[in-house]
Amino acid sequence: MLAVSNLCAVRDDRVLFEHLDFNLASGQIMQVVGANGTGKTTLLNGLMALAPFESGEIYWQGQNTQHNPSMFKQNVSFIGHLLGLKPLLTAVENLCFLSQLQQKSASVAHIEAALKKVGLYGYEYVPIAHLSAGQKRRVALARLFIEQSPLWVLDEPFTAIDHAGVQALETWLIDHAQQGGMVLLTTHHVFNPDFPLQRLDLTSYRPQEYR
Repeated sequence: MLAVSNLCAVRDDRVLFEHLDFNLASGQIMQVVGANGTGKTTLLNGLMALAPFESGEIYWQGQNTQHNPSMFKQNVSFIGHLLGLKPLLTAVENLCFLSQLQQKSASVAHIEAALKKVGLYGYEYVPIAHLSAGQKRRVALARLFIEQSPLWVLDEPFTAIDHAGVQALETWLIDHAQQGGMVLLTTHHVFNPDFPLQRLDLTSYRPQEYR
C-alpha cells in the first residue's frame, strides 16, 4: 500500500541516502535501521512532508502522494520525536485537538478508553506538564487507537517507556499488523528474534564515500 521510489535526502550539502526504494504492504512491520546520521528520522519526516526530499516519489494505494497529500495523511498516524502535546492542556484536551486536526473528531468517551488502554486511567484530566516523560509518550501513543489509521509511522516510540509499556507496545504493533495494518518505525529497542519484523538498512543507500 506504501511504495517509495528513488528517494534522495540531502542535509547541509551532504547526501544522507539516495536511490532508496521500498514497499510496505498490509500486515508488515518495518524497522528503519542504520548508524546515527544515516537519515532515519529524515526519512520519516520526509514521508510526512515535514522536510523535503531532494528527489523521489511516494505512492499510497497506487497514487502519488504529491497529488493528494491530505488523503495520505488522513491514513497515517505519525508520532515523532516531538510529541506535539500542549503542556497546559490535559491529556483529553490534547487528544481532542489532535483528532480534529486529523478530521477524525473522536468523542470524549473514545479518548478516555484509549487513555485507559495505554495505562493512563486516572490521568485523563491532568495537564501534560504534570506528567512524566513516559506518561507523555503514552498520551501520544493513545492517538493510535483514536485515529485508527492503517499506517503507523513511529520515530523511537519506545523512548521513556517502562518495561510493562514496552511489552504492551510490542503487542499493539503485532495486533495492528495482524488486523491488516502497517508499521514503519525507527527504534533502538532490541526485539526478540521471533518478532515479525522486516528491516530497512539505510546504510546500504548512503554514498560510497560515507560508508
